[in-house]
Amino acid sequence: MSAQGHTWARQVKKEGEEEDPLDQLISRSGCAASHYAVQECMAQHQDWRQCQPQVQAFRDCMSEQQARRREELQRRKEQGSVHS
Repeated sequence: MSAQGHTWARQVKKEGEEEDPLDQLISRSGCAASHYAVQECMAQHQDWRQCQPQVQAFRDCMSEQQARRREELQRRKEQGSVHS
């Protein structure tokens, strides 16, 4: 049984084409560079096991972004309850 490699590659947006919602989310997160590093590694090696440093860096970036987002939402909630 042979394992099939991935054919992941960074998609370039064509003129007039809408950006993928997932790409928009990743861009807004501030983690786009690490996401593209994962994609480039996958395109080069076609084996996710060889891309673990890039995957971990992306995971860490997204975790930090989610923690910042939770803190921001908590602050807004607290500010909203003070003004009520």
